[in-house]
Amino acid sequence: MKIELAKSYGFCYGVKRAIDIAQKHPNSVTFGPLIHNKDEINRLKEQHNVGLVENLEDARKYDTVIIRTHGITKERLKTLKKEGKKIINATCPYVTTPQQIVEKMSKKGYTIVIFGDKNHPEIQGVASYSYDQDRTHIVLSKEDLIGLPLGTKVAIVAQTTRKPEIYQEIVASLTVRVAELRVFNTICNATFENQEAAAQLAQKADVMIVIGGKNSSNTKQLHSICKNFLKDSYHIENEDELQKQWFNNKKLCGIAAGASTPDWIIDNIIKKIEEISN
Repeated sequence: MKIELAKSYGFCYGVKRAIDIAQKHPNSVTFGPLIHNKDEINRLKEQHNVGLVENLEDARKYDTVIIRTHGITKERLKTLKKEGKKIINATCPYVTTPQQIVEKMSKKGYTIVIFGDKNHPEIQGVASYSYDQDRTHIVLSKEDLIGLPLGTKVAIVAQTTRKPEIYQEIVASLTVRVAELRVFNTICNATFENQEAAAQLAQKADVMIVIGGKNSSNTKQLHSICKNFLKDSYHIENEDELQKQWFNNKKLCGIAAGASTPDWIIDNIIKKIEEISN
């Protein structure tokens, strides 16, 4: 069986940057998972003593706090700074951009619409930068816009890892509802490239293995895209999840990987596939 990697896969710029920052600051902690990949987080702990705290109270116990790639809320960041903590900001620049846009446009009186998952830390952080929370709405589809008090002026941003097709549908729906609409394309280029590459490979492969954290939004998107073209598409975090029967009578195995997936995990999975398919 042949194994082929998607033309674009794995670590994006923001994740590479965050990992590099964390490795340069041993004996510190990250506020929330630095990236959505538990195996890489474990490696940082074991090799660099970079720990993990999940809430503000725990973060306040440490002198040096690394802000995760997805960012944190404006209020939490303000609290840590006020208490004199050394802040190492590893927030991805592609995430910082919608934070700044929301802050600026809400201050100008625009109703804010955010396309994304309200439970995702990136979106919670972005939304927190709005000056008017009552006029800040988080949606996942154009249907979610029904009944919202939008007013006449709306500014819209998107979660960095969302599908552009759905974003376009939401924008089109807003266009006919409001007098003034400001649209900001905040979907990351790496997301476009990884999704397009995964789709192309899924259309010719017999089985697709999509590698990344189970709580990684962009990896789940990749898996969804592959599944649209190929039912035998599987989302795994590491080689231990591989099952031999997936590869029975398969000639081409495609490999796609989310933006938080390091090369060493991908290499381990490829080696394991080679072992069980021979």
